[in-house]
Amino acid sequence: MRIEELPEFQNKPEPFALRGEEMVSTAVETMAAMNIGSVVIVDGDRNVRGIVTERDLLRRLLGRKLDPETTPLSVIMTREPYLAKIDDEHYDWLRMMSNKRFRHLPVVDEEGRLVNLLSQGDFVSHSWPELISIVGGKASETIKGPASQLPILFGGVMIYTVAIVALIKLL
Repeated sequence: MRIEELPEFQNKPEPFALRGEEMVSTAVETMAAMNIGSVVIVDGDRNVRGIVTERDLLRRLLGRKLDPETTPLSVIMTREPYLAKIDDEHYDWLRMMSNKRFRHLPVVDEEGRLVNLLSQGDFVSHSWPELISIVGGKASETIKGPASQLPILFGGVMIYTVAIVALIKLL
């Protein structure tokens, strides 16, 4: 499925974006108020120039003991972040986000302007029902024994699900 077809893409509000010359304190206040984990840094045409995540705040601001009131976002932003296009396949990005260990993905239009921001959680929330359906179908095909094996299979799927959710929360 393409990113633009995801319900999570279609139902999201406009992404929070600031210019690089704005102070970190502005981003921190708004991120806290909106309960979001990142801000996309854009130019005047909404072309993505970078991203500031909670990890950037920790490592590049607090770790260097910089003052959020006087430090521009451009100083601590991750430059050249990964950018998805609206017609990219969502599973490709879910895999990439997992492998490269990043959680926020700006989505741009054909001109490179910011149109959305998806989190790893957005991708996972869409993928879980499909994954469970696939696993259930495969399990039905492979179980040849008595019905008493079904609780064991169900328990294994539940343990796997809890483990994956715990891993995602740790990232």
